[in-house]
Amino acid sequence: MYRAPVEDIAFTLKHVAGLQSAIDAGQLGDLSDDLVDAILTEAGRFASEEIVPLAENGEKGTPLNDGVVTTPDGWSALYKNWAAGGWNSLTGTPDYGGQGLPTMLSVATNEMWNASSMAFSLCSLLTMGAVEALTSHADERLKQLYLEKLISGEWTGTMNLTEPSAGSDLTAMKTRAERAGDGSYKVFGQKIFITYGEHDFADNIVHLVLARLPDAPAGTRGISLFLVPKFLVNDDGSLGARNDLFCNGVEHKLGIHGSPTCTMIYGDGKFGDDAGAVGWLIGEENRGLACMFTMMNNARLNVGIQGVAVADAAYQKALEYARDRTQGRAPGRQAEGMSPIIEHPDIQRNLLTMKSMVQASRAITYCCAHAADMADSAKESGNEEAARHWSERANLLTPIAKAFSTDIGVEAASIGVQVHGGMGFIEETGAARLLRDARISPIYEGTNGIQAIDLVMRKLPQSGGEHVDGYIEELRAIAAQVAQKNNPAFGTTAAKLEEALSDLSQATDWLKLAVQEGRAPQALAGATPYQHLFGLAAGATYLAKGALVEIGDDGEANRIALCRFCAENLLGQTAALRDAVMHGSESLLDAAKALN
Repeated sequence: MYRAPVEDIAFTLKHVAGLQSAIDAGQLGDLSDDLVDAILTEAGRFASEEIVPLAENGEKGTPLNDGVVTTPDGWSALYKNWAAGGWNSLTGTPDYGGQGLPTMLSVATNEMWNASSMAFSLCSLLTMGAVEALTSHADERLKQLYLEKLISGEWTGTMNLTEPSAGSDLTAMKTRAERAGDGSYKVFGQKIFITYGEHDFADNIVHLVLARLPDAPAGTRGISLFLVPKFLVNDDGSLGARNDLFCNGVEHKLGIHGSPTCTMIYGDGKFGDDAGAVGWLIGEENRGLACMFTMMNNARLNVGIQGVAVADAAYQKALEYARDRTQGRAPGRQAEGMSPIIEHPDIQRNLLTMKSMVQASRAITYCCAHAADMADSAKESGNEEAARHWSERANLLTPIAKAFSTDIGVEAASIGVQVHGGMGFIEETGAARLLRDARISPIYEGTNGIQAIDLVMRKLPQSGGEHVDGYIEELRAIAAQVAQKNNPAFGTTAAKLEEALSDLSQATDWLKLAVQEGRAPQALAGATPYQHLFGLAAGATYLAKGALVEIGDDGEANRIALCRFCAENLLGQTAALRDAVMHGSESLLDAAKALN
């Protein structure tokens, strides 16, 4: 059964991601060590003691009857208790009842919620994204009417992009909006794959819907974003009439069965004679994507933490099983009888792979959150140069945090099934559920292939390519510290790190040149292996950073041992990935003709 690893989470936040130095420098207001520890401890308790016992109820699904979705047993009350604890408001602006805490703490607590039940936690992920979009782009009237209750979690939010004919490519979007003449709009259309589009957690659901106005320019330049509530809201904040929208279907999915994935219908006259779902513009007409991307960047980081969370839950479950399950006789065993399978080297290799990748991907996501917090802090202090630097760092790490971590989530959950052997294929152990749940995370909020495109085509060219070069040099400085430590326990870690970072640097230079020269097909052919190379090299280096911290002999030795395992057993992949980036494009593009 999952137990939130509060000590590991706190260590990574403070000593790897940079929370401690930011607190010491006064860059995060009056945030203190004691407050951080109290928040993480209580989050760990709530996750382990209140969410985990109800997680399996999610497997019963979310039945839909006459437009009403019923969530799993106990989940509605659980959500209300979670919101009452203030968890939804951690990062919300204090102007509307939020606690104004850093993104790092939100990401850390989200890891615990998602490891306990990814399906349950998806509702709050979308609400937090809606809060980000409204805070950044909505007018004052919408903020006054909606933000306080969204930040508290009393109401929830959704993101409505996808349609039957428009998935990742929104140019084919058909949902339309019409000006009503009173400052509001009427929205008509169908959206699919809407997470928690209908549920019984909250009194109102605030839908953020992309739609096109009649005179909008073609393509994505003509998309606007609208706030469309399930229930209209009166000027005093009370709920009014039912809006003209409803859930028409709930998908039957591979995983996350407790999360209702809805088909939403807007404006068909179901709730009155006057057809059209009433909505209000967020931001400016025809600039909806800029508003939505504010929401999506938040969501992508939090989907990355889902990968970390599921990987850690799978690791804990596999570790517990491996300690209890006996089979065969391990090498060197003196006692009679069968050995716990954890004593077999192959099982140890599997478990260590899971653990090292959990900690590596956790560090990447937390470092991305740290960059976002430092950018906000710099903006508040008026330091434009620092704000640009940290914004570019957050931009660079976001596709890595999303893609590398969610790939790791799937891989770790798959290894977890393998450790369980035949019982991993049996539903009663729960190992299969984790694998099924993990599989969506590389797909939604921008597929990992799209993250790779974004990384290579948009993020590497930041500041003329200088930002990514500077980041790699920072990683090399950590590797140099390992070499200077000259601790035999590290083995060949320093050399392996330098080789991996050299692979990353060479692949980066090759891709930057390809983009500059207009060789986009060749660059994109190597984008996905590059993305994994980047995550592996950075994650392993962060393991080394953690191992270098003086935390006492036992803890330090364990971190060094895990770091060395990763360096000497997993980092060899970077050479092959570099080769695929730099030399694989021609064969890939040529072989495309064989796809028949």
